[in-house]
Amino acid sequence: MTTFKELGITAPIMDAIKKMGFEEATPIQAETIPLGLEGHDIIGQAQTGTGKTAAFGVPMIERIDPKLRKIQGLVVAPTRELAIQVAEEINRIGKFARVRAFAVFGGQPMDRQIRALKDGPQIVVATPGRLLDHIGRRTIRTDHVKIAVLDEADEMLNMGFIDDIREILKAIPKERQTLLFSATMPKEIRNIAETMMKNPKEIKVKTKAVTVDNIDQYFIEIPEKYKFETLNNHLDIHSPDLAIVFARTKKRVDEVTEGLQARGYRAEGIHGDLTQGKRMSVLNKFKNNRIDVLVATDVAARGLDISGVTHVYNFDIPQDPESYVHRIGRTGRAGRTGEAVSFITPREIAHLQVIEKVTNSKMKRLMPPTVKDAQRGQQQVTIEKLEKAIKNKDLSSYHEAANSILEDHDSITVIAAALQLLTKERRDTPVRISSVAPVSVKNNRGGRGGKGRGKGRSYGKSGKRGRDNRWKENRNKGNRNRKKRY
Repeated sequence: MTTFKELGITAPIMDAIKKMGFEEATPIQAETIPLGLEGHDIIGQAQTGTGKTAAFGVPMIERIDPKLRKIQGLVVAPTRELAIQVAEEINRIGKFARVRAFAVFGGQPMDRQIRALKDGPQIVVATPGRLLDHIGRRTIRTDHVKIAVLDEADEMLNMGFIDDIREILKAIPKERQTLLFSATMPKEIRNIAETMMKNPKEIKVKTKAVTVDNIDQYFIEIPEKYKFETLNNHLDIHSPDLAIVFARTKKRVDEVTEGLQARGYRAEGIHGDLTQGKRMSVLNKFKNNRIDVLVATDVAARGLDISGVTHVYNFDIPQDPESYVHRIGRTGRAGRTGEAVSFITPREIAHLQVIEKVTNSKMKRLMPPTVKDAQRGQQQVTIEKLEKAIKNKDLSSYHEAANSILEDHDSITVIAAALQLLTKERRDTPVRISSVAPVSVKNNRGGRGGKGRGKGRSYGKSGKRGRDNRWKENRNKGNRNRKKRY
């Protein structure tokens, strides 16, 4: 393995990487960073989760003049979640180099973004539609951009942003460095590389197969509105030592966390809106067994390395098979077995089959547990505690009190009362979880998109609702041709 120290990185960035806890570079980082530092255009073919952000973030930050409060680096990403994630990581890498990134995306007030842009970030990470709006308003000036990155280019193609990408690249000075990252290389992306990049160096990194042999994988087919009660029942039955629940959005994380807390669970959530300090505080509690259930988005859980996780729950099934493998890999570590349970709505069964095909694994169907199943499960937990106490503890000092109570009551009644007192009672606090659209299967090329426009995704600018929002963003621009595409 190559260490970051061997890649020729300057001291301020090296200090930030050390503080982030990284020593060894991933394959995409080891190949991309040296070429990026030399100023080459780069085409990187790599899956999500391979360390792409640092691969392009390090060369980008190295090229930035921290004294110049102008936009010098531009990253284009398909979704607001990814834009936020990339900006956060670039800010961590650029902390000691005094380089600052800012995320720009639709669905946020334009005036707030304009005020933040006036504060002079050197790097902007943006979704295509909102970026073009800012360029059109001249609230983002591209005159000083030295380096541009297209992240997850094939995903932007799937979501209908290919013309926007061309428009954005045309608005940036030709004397720039361009880095393009994509999991697949459809002809439209290859055409951008050939027409809008200068002799790009190609890097192709294959994702190592992740074994999931020691993880028992299950799915429960359940309508959206019954997911929370099903999760609650499953937790009551199995009483996991440490469990992670993955939800698709920050709002869902907050709602599931609050619902579990209301039902008496030691649960906390992490997502991209929390400060780094708060996230670390929650993770430390989880590692030290001060909470039992961690609720998280994919972004927040990235890089989690916590031993002792016995159960992973996919409250919302992820879009990509790679994300599924990444999620369930949080359990079954260090030779231990783990259990992964995915909640699948009836319309998501086809997507489940895609995940099974790509991961070469089969999930077993479980019937949704009932409240009675949960009650029996909690009673069984209490019985196991009693049996452990009988086996491991000296109870002679309690014999006299036990004989006294048995003089007035039969043993069955006494044991039943003890079980009732010791069994955790379900709180019937009403819990409401907002619905999200089901994940649907796109025209697939190895689990990733074809030429569709991102049908069924619940974030970014995909699907009908996304296109409607996109149209609203552009309606004041007077560009009839762009409107026609939606």
